[in-house]
Amino acid sequence: MGVFRWYLFLFSLFHSSYAVSTIEAPRSFSIDYENNQFLLNGNPFRYVSGSLHYFRVPRAYWREHLRKLRAAGLNAVSTYVEWSQHEPSPGHFEFSGELDLQHFIHLAQEEDLLVLLRPGPYICAERDMGGLPPWLLTVKPDIYLRTNDTTYMEYAERYLNYLMSSVQTQLYGNGGPIIMVQIENEYGSYKACDSNYTARLRDIVKNIVGNAAVLYTTDGAGSSYLRCGKIEGVYATVDFGTGTDVDTAFLAQRMYEPRGPLINSEFYAGWLTHWGEALQRVDTDAIVKTLDAMLARNASVNFFVFHGGTNFGFLAGANYMNSYQPQLTSYDFDAPISEAGDPTNKYFAIKEVIGRYLPLLDNTEITPAPKGNYSTVLLSPVAPLLDQNIRQKLGKEPLRSQFPLTFEEIGQRYGFVLYETILAWSVPDPALFSIPGISDRAIVLLDDVPKGILSRSEKITSMPLSVSEGTKIQVLVENQGRINYGSMINDFKGLVTNATLGGEVLEDWIITGFPLHDISRLSVSNNDNYTFQGPAFFQGTFTLPSLILSHLIHF
Repeated sequence: MGVFRWYLFLFSLFHSSYAVSTIEAPRSFSIDYENNQFLLNGNPFRYVSGSLHYFRVPRAYWREHLRKLRAAGLNAVSTYVEWSQHEPSPGHFEFSGELDLQHFIHLAQEEDLLVLLRPGPYICAERDMGGLPPWLLTVKPDIYLRTNDTTYMEYAERYLNYLMSSVQTQLYGNGGPIIMVQIENEYGSYKACDSNYTARLRDIVKNIVGNAAVLYTTDGAGSSYLRCGKIEGVYATVDFGTGTDVDTAFLAQRMYEPRGPLINSEFYAGWLTHWGEALQRVDTDAIVKTLDAMLARNASVNFFVFHGGTNFGFLAGANYMNSYQPQLTSYDFDAPISEAGDPTNKYFAIKEVIGRYLPLLDNTEITPAPKGNYSTVLLSPVAPLLDQNIRQKLGKEPLRSQFPLTFEEIGQRYGFVLYETILAWSVPDPALFSIPGISDRAIVLLDDVPKGILSRSEKITSMPLSVSEGTKIQVLVENQGRINYGSMINDFKGLVTNATLGGEVLEDWIITGFPLHDISRLSVSNNDNYTFQGPAFFQGTFTLPSLILSHLIHF
């Protein structure tokens, strides 16, 4: 548009009949403190947004699901940006394919949605280590995350500069759809309370954003959260669900923002589920009632989440509330749009409420995504993990260490690590085998034969073993997800303490990592006649129906 406007201006020098009014007024998004509202291009505005994280949805479905948000009456989409995926190793940035953030933002704009960008560096999001890259724990094992720690800030600043520069042209004031950029995430819930850190993040982002978008924070709706979450010069918002009184929640925001729009930046449309729990649900009637109360007060609202999606690979996180609680691969979240991409009854109930306050799109038909009938998918054995041939194909080069090393110490983020040692002395039969620091779940084997399970979440850290001198003791440890919330996010994996047998420390370990990020070298031929007891690979096949293929091609 810039070239076109200059053309009109130059043309008018020779043809005075062309009016100067052909030049567009600058785009702007700002806070009108006097009238407690936003202004979009000078006009009163409020958003109703839904969280949809591009990294939880296959790229082929981005446009379809964004379109479903818009059809529900939402006028904005909110997304986290996950540092760990975009910088998988120090200095190596990845923003292509399934991680093409710029394309996702472009699609949102095409679907008439504004964007609320939440770049972190910490995001929580029920993701491994809250979206922080685990390699931070290797560059400095005692790193103080989410503070002005010199090492942490060196990497965080580089990431933020790279990310924000890459989306600078997509900020609203620069012609794009990004109206809001969040600084950190729920920092008031973190023990550090380092105002120098949050102020520095503000300055890094502000240097690139300028006045092209509004900077904001998100914290729990209580003064105890906002005390450390509020950043000078950044607009403070709150988050809460159906169990909170609306006026009480917004009163907490008013304590730190006496004027400006009321905002619930995370209105919980569902809830997360941990392994072993029943699927969590949030009542639709309660959501409708609370939503209506907020919109009646002219508040802006962001649903967390409107569409959850899936924690692909090993990227689900964990909580620690009295015990370690790993989260599911599924991130359905009981959201208005299901994990499969289908609108639910909750979706249509929310749409009806939004329609009382904002215009809805005309004649937009929203239907469930097509489903295929896959019948029963049989799993056939391929090979045991501890097979020597499989070790060579999928395992890293074995390391020898006097004492166990963590995943991070051997340069591994996810997957499994096998610890093996040969018992060099005689012990009573049975003897207590103990690993106080097991992170997170381990199969204990003797000479390749499974003997039991140790589990951090179940608080099982010891078991009796019948062994003799020369027995090979093996511990295969699975990383079930690093803690993503609270003070324990420095969550090292593997054997984080020594292992003892009969009270004696075991030494001289052979350590083999199995990252499992690439299993292309694994033979996929069936081995139905092979029997084994330990951890193994299985395979199943199914055919993708033509209706699914045509649906993907269409979108």
